[in-house]
Amino acid sequence: MRKIISILALTLATGVFAQQEIRLYDGIAPGSEGVQDNERISRGPDGNIQSISGVVTPSITVYLPSADKATGTAVILCSGGGLMSHSWGTDVINMAHWLNERGIAAIGLKYRTRVMGGGPGMGTGRPMGGGAGRQGGLSATVTEFSKITKSNANPDTSEGGIKNIDNAINDALRAMEIVREHATEWHIDPNKIGYLGFSAGGGVGIGATVRADDAHRPAFMATIYGPSLIDVDVPQNAPKLFIATRGDHHNVAAGLVSLYLDWKRAGANAEMHLYDDGTGPFGPDDIGNTSGTWRESFYRWLTFNKF
Repeated sequence: MRKIISILALTLATGVFAQQEIRLYDGIAPGSEGVQDNERISRGPDGNIQSISGVVTPSITVYLPSADKATGTAVILCSGGGLMSHSWGTDVINMAHWLNERGIAAIGLKYRTRVMGGGPGMGTGRPMGGGAGRQGGLSATVTEFSKITKSNANPDTSEGGIKNIDNAINDALRAMEIVREHATEWHIDPNKIGYLGFSAGGGVGIGATVRADDAHRPAFMATIYGPSLIDVDVPQNAPKLFIATRGDHHNVAAGLVSLYLDWKRAGANAEMHLYDDGTGPFGPDDIGNTSGTWRESFYRWLTFNKF
């Protein structure tokens, strides 16, 4: 039986919600044989996790709304961090609380990250978006989206870089499998489970979406300033896609415009929010910026599409 690591109750400023952490695999994760576990956790003054790096043993952390609020929808959260770490505090804990308030289950995915000195083929620690790895480097503004081939905006095409994203995608597929196994227990509708990814985590979710078979295909895919990190062949019966990014976010915006167009060319449903208020990542608390409204847009999109 899969090992349950912990069950905790976390008290936040605005309420209480429970979390349960479950390892994705019994034993060593496939593809991480011989890699030393070097996981590091950074915590804030309140004791909550801020970031996690050196992940070799992937898991999911389950945040459930109260049973009387549960809508049956579940979101697998894929945090950002350039495939080197997880921005757990903002992308998982913060988002999980917000989703739970709206009756939506949140599943924080701790996928495998780059491990410094972690063995052959495990990457060099180069952050996603750095430009190295492709011949000549990847450089595209939003108007140069045609430079992006098959919506793949990954600047690291080294052997280690490809292995890193493949491992993370496999972890996302495994997470979907586990959530569906526990759907009844967690008051989740197995037909209302999707991914929400940030930055590199968006690439992880997109990768899992395009590689999924029928048993693992999500009901929806949402990516927040996170382009694909693999070649995209839009699958038949592709799930609904939600995209939000800043138009001046170099490479990222171009990759996401390319993804949106590929989805539409395939006759699939896609919605894109292209903000013109900055050049990089953004959060829900960016007061005064139009991108700060993305969560409300995402939630309206979910409810409009009956998730």
